[in-house]
Amino acid sequence: MLKFFTEKDVRKLIARLKEEYEAVLLSHRDYVEEIKEENRRLRARVSFLESERESVSGALVHAVAEGERIKSDKAREAENERRELVLLAEKCRLLSDRLTRKYPDEEDVSDFQAFTDALRSQLGAEEEEPVFDMDAVLSPKEPLDLEQLCKDLDLMEDDV
Repeated sequence: MLKFFTEKDVRKLIARLKEEYEAVLLSHRDYVEEIKEENRRLRARVSFLESERESVSGALVHAVAEGERIKSDKAREAENERRELVLLAEKCRLLSDRLTRKYPDEEDVSDFQAFTDALRSQLGAEEEEPVFDMDAVLSPKEPLDLEQLCKDLDLMEDDV
């Protein structure tokens, strides 16, 4: 049962085990080198992607800010245009009133009055009298135009 090994058998066994161990060790070193190389490539890729993410993130933040600025500019422009249209409608109303007083029976004047009323209703302009601002008269911020003030109060007629 017991088998005795000779020195030659032991040397052969040791040599064979050493060769097998060196082969396994060599394949393990190659595998470790492959893993290290892949790790290096992946780190470089992660670094590149992080820098790309930062630039994309910055671009998105800039785009959102620019979009908000454009939206506020457009809202401001729309409000200014609406105000201009309301002022135009008010001027049309004043002209229509003046024409109606001067030529009450003319068909063109009544057509213009109907157009003016339709324009004002579409713009949502209220049918209220202009408000007289006494503070603006008592402490004006710009030189007071008495002629225009009298016309606004219907104390003086406009020259046509």
